[in-house]
Formats: sequence, structure tokens, C-alpha cells
Amino acid sequence: MAKHRRFSDKPNDNSIQNNEKTELQEQETNEKTSLDLKTILLSGTKYAYIIGAVALLSGIFTPLTLDVEIEEVIFGMLSIFLGLVGGIVIIFGSLILIYQSTNNPLIN
Repeated sequence: MAKHRRFSDKPNDNSIQNNEKTELQEQETNEKTSLDLKTILLSGTKYAYIIGAVALLSGIFTPLTLDVEIEEVIFGMLSIFLGLVGGIVIIFGSLILIYQSTNNPLIN
């Protein structure tokens, strides 16, 4: 029986050049992941929008329109924030469990 050659079986003459290219690419990605002021501000504005949306959804203008006490509105806002924080905790807990099950722990 004749053995068929595959493209992947072909010896690679440029293996040294490929290693140098991958090292340069790794260095470029490490430089891009550094945090600067612009990325921090952009991520902060996302959370400000979330807080603003939650405040509007919980009825921040209800005391002005329906004569409801401000305490009830504050408790409503706190319960929505508590739900938001609970969802974030569940996501991070799941992420940690997934990494632990693959033997790549996030927390040593």
C-alpha cells in the first residue's frame, strides 16, 4: 500500500522565522493589554449608564408624579441594584467554577 503525503507532513523550512513572528505577535498583544486612562474612563461610563438606567427604571420620578414617598422609591432602587449585583456575582462564580473544572484556576 502506498503512503499518501499530506500537506502537514511536508517539512517546514521557515520554522525559525515562524517562531520569531509568533514572539513578535505575543509582544504586541502584551503591549496592547496595558490599561490607560482612556480605557478606564470608557469602562467607567458603561457603569454610569447602567446605574442611570436602573435609577430611571426604578421610578426616580415617581414621587413627582404620583405623590409616593421617597423612601419607597429608594427601597425600590436598592432592590434593583441588589438584583444587579446578584447577577454579577453569579456570573463571576460560574466563571471561576468553569476555570477550576478545567484545571486552570483563576485564583491560586
